[in-house]
Amino acid sequence: MRKEKFDVFGMTCSSCSSHVDKAVRKLDGVKDVNVNLLLNNMIVEYNGEKLDNTTIEKAVKDAGYEAKLSRKDDIEKEEIKKESTNNNILQIMKLRLILSICFLLPLMIISIYHMISNVHHSLLYIILELVLLLPIIYLNRSYFLVGFKRLFKMSPNMDSLIALGSSASIIYGIVAILIILFGSEEIALKYSHNIYFESSGMILTLITLGKYLETRSKDKTKNAIKKLINLVPKTAIVIRKGKEVEINIKEILEEDILVIKPGASIPVDGIVIEGTSFVDESAITGESMPKEKVISDIVMSGSINKNGSFKMKATKVGEDTTLSQIIKLVEEASNSKAPISKLADKVSAVFVPIVILISVSTFLIWMLISKDMELSLNFAISILVISCPCALGLATPVAIMVSTGVGAKNGVIIKSADKLELLNKIDTVVFDKTGTITNANMIVTDVIAYTSKNELLTIVASLEKRSEHPLADAIAIEAVKNNIDLKDIKYFESVSGRGIKGIIDDNTYLAGNLLFMKENNINIAENETKKIKELLEEAKTCIYVADKDSLLGVIALKDTIKESSFDTINELNRRNIQSIMITGDSKKVAEVVGKEIGIEKIVAEVLPQEKQQEIVKLKDQGKKVAFVGDGINDSPALVSADVGIAIASGTDIAIDSADIILMKDNLLDIVTAIDLSKKTIKNIKLNLFWAFAYNVVCIPISAGLLYIPFGISLSPMLGALAMSLSSVCVVTNALRLNNFKIKYKEKSDMNSIEKIIKIEGMQCNHCKMSVERALLNIKNIKSVEVDLAKKQARIILIEDVDNNKLINAITEIGFEVKEIC
Repeated sequence: MRKEKFDVFGMTCSSCSSHVDKAVRKLDGVKDVNVNLLLNNMIVEYNGEKLDNTTIEKAVKDAGYEAKLSRKDDIEKEEIKKESTNNNILQIMKLRLILSICFLLPLMIISIYHMISNVHHSLLYIILELVLLLPIIYLNRSYFLVGFKRLFKMSPNMDSLIALGSSASIIYGIVAILIILFGSEEIALKYSHNIYFESSGMILTLITLGKYLETRSKDKTKNAIKKLINLVPKTAIVIRKGKEVEINIKEILEEDILVIKPGASIPVDGIVIEGTSFVDESAITGESMPKEKVISDIVMSGSINKNGSFKMKATKVGEDTTLSQIIKLVEEASNSKAPISKLADKVSAVFVPIVILISVSTFLIWMLISKDMELSLNFAISILVISCPCALGLATPVAIMVSTGVGAKNGVIIKSADKLELLNKIDTVVFDKTGTITNANMIVTDVIAYTSKNELLTIVASLEKRSEHPLADAIAIEAVKNNIDLKDIKYFESVSGRGIKGIIDDNTYLAGNLLFMKENNINIAENETKKIKELLEEAKTCIYVADKDSLLGVIALKDTIKESSFDTINELNRRNIQSIMITGDSKKVAEVVGKEIGIEKIVAEVLPQEKQQEIVKLKDQGKKVAFVGDGINDSPALVSADVGIAIASGTDIAIDSADIILMKDNLLDIVTAIDLSKKTIKNIKLNLFWAFAYNVVCIPISAGLLYIPFGISLSPMLGALAMSLSSVCVVTNALRLNNFKIKYKEKSDMNSIEKIIKIEGMQCNHCKMSVERALLNIKNIKSVEVDLAKKQARIILIEDVDNNKLINAITEIGFEVKEIC
């Protein structure tokens, strides 16, 4: 299946988008179509073997519109062109509006004067009114050209309503002139005071005013994408043949070495290879504090280098960069449709033909009742110009576009509108443990060796170097600390959810969990079990190491709980959303972590496919489930959940499988996403209510429902004004989402104790990691943030820790504590 984006030209209202959707959807091979009236484009998913782009473009053309394949190779150029086109459209519309008003004002003055003037001079005034109306018709001729074209093709749109209403007024006025010229004086007197030229001019001018205001408002909804695109610099400094050369960013290749100077925007994704600096990633992740970047750290396109200068190696360029992917996701989300919009789409598809039918029926009924051509025509025209399919068509897409932009600004990337809507209904959130609730950077805390410690570390580190499991990194660091030389492995096997197996020096070794040991008939003595139980009670994860006959030792690791986990569970509880933790880790470890953060329901010792089965079970119980994960083994659960949420620091497979991506390593953004979803759906419902209510109330009043009992009627001019303002109101209401504020406070900081430790002797990133490991080993320390530039460590404690314990931990690794405050 292929998925392509097309720019669509000629759409003016939701009826147009419905016609385009219908024309493309009926083609053989089309799987799905999303037409976006707001962005004037469509995304088509189709079978490339049955269908090609030319056939799709022809189908749109046959429906009365134009479509052109949108090029992906240059997002920036495409957006600049669109912005330039939009600016030109606005300028032309503004000029049309100003000139229309210039002709309308004298037209209205003459019309009013003519109504109270002597009949002998009326014909002159009428002709003068027609002369002033003609420029207004010419300036706004597009309504007639498009409207009648759509009418003749049997797919009328909003322009058709405007064209019919205005034409009826003009034709009536011309007929009145002929009657005045050739009729009796009595008839001439009657018709001379009931000319509708000023109504037609007013209708066209007010519609143009509404369209101008609507276009300006709609343009504001695209600010999120514009701001993201503006983050990309036009040029970059690259080292070519040993010299610094400034080139266009489109010429940057993978493996190129770039020089990033203070204040410069980072053009592509890469790795720091020389120098250090603080980088502002707020535009990408929403994280306000700049992050220190040292050698081997990843930097993202669109972030800003604050003070230092460094060199980086490009790893992702062009459309593969983080920023380009974010722009793509935001655009796709804006193009997608929420299920809530289906009713509006169905109504829009038949709206204009029904309005025309109501207008004709109203004219005939009032002619039968009143025998008054003027009154009947007034009602018929009012119905045509007051009916507004645009408000219905814009109610959902403008809110979705603003909402996804607001989400991106806060570090929450929402991939589709249907998932944004579904998030509003979530009542259960299932969390993976390692790397999600806890930090992924686990540390080795205990090494229990029944051979020598170095021999045990050599075996397990040699095995783990072939593994992609998060525990492997921690063991590798421990091996480096102990100067362990790794050995070659002749055979390697990874058993998902169990462990790893390999042959070293012709001996078979195993490393994994307790179940893996039992499956391989490795017996564990009672005294060994007792020590392991103590480790598990301290919420440590145990890796059992064995040869083919017996247990050689146990390595215990511990990961710290993320600071945001405490607050996230608390906030979900406040919203009556159940939290569940699911993990492949031991039940004891899971229970300790769950108890600490406030999760009551724990599912432990499960395989990746069993995580998915647990999600399916919850859905079968009628739950609306969101799953939060970061690893490869989480991808089946992410896909199976109603809404999959991945952390951006996780694996690419997890991110691809998810519906929502959290750019910051902060679980509280789950709450942000849920709150944003609720506010967006509320905004859409309000938009749809007013759009439906407007038409339901205004069309009957325009048809004269209140005329007989109360003598109330709605003039075509007031109808045109009301129609123009209805779309503006819908767009303006959607723009209120830009005021979205996070309504929770991070209570963990208020309940915890914060200490700053001034440390002497730290020089590099290795020193920083050593300090972090030493402090995280101390009980009751929840998080550690080391700042090399300030030579300090900021720690958050659940309960107070004696300062001497902190000093000893730092001095043992070779550094000096100057002050603790």
